[in-house]
Amino acid sequence: MAQIPDDLAAANRKLIGEFRAAGRSLPGRPLLLLTTTGARTGTARTTPMMYVRLDDRLLVIASAAGSPRHPDWYHNLVANPDVTVEVDGEEYRATARPADDRDALFARIEERYPFFTDHQAGVDRRIPVVELIRA
Repeated sequence: MAQIPDDLAAANRKLIGEFRAAGRSLPGRPLLLLTTTGARTGTARTTPMMYVRLDDRLLVIASAAGSPRHPDWYHNLVANPDVTVEVDGEEYRATARPADDRDALFARIEERYPFFTDHQAGVDRRIPVVELIRA
């Protein structure tokens, strides 16, 4: 499993600030900000995460660095699929949808990013692939 900072919230706040200050893009890093609505709280939650583009589709992988449970942002978007995406210098509304063709997509993602193979092998859950569809 990947190394998780001791204070993940502080690390995320710092990364979010750097990302926005750089014009919603960090060269050489496939990073986006995903804002979801808290499933229980209704509060907006912004999470920095890696993305993958495949065939004109914008995808995020709910691996949580190989955690045994789905990340909070995944639970939030399942409860409320209306999200905000910040990527490539833009901010826009989108609909988040777990991919129906998850297995085929995950295989292609693993080819590009082999660490996802380790993430999946280390957990019992099926790691979701989520498509972010621009509204």
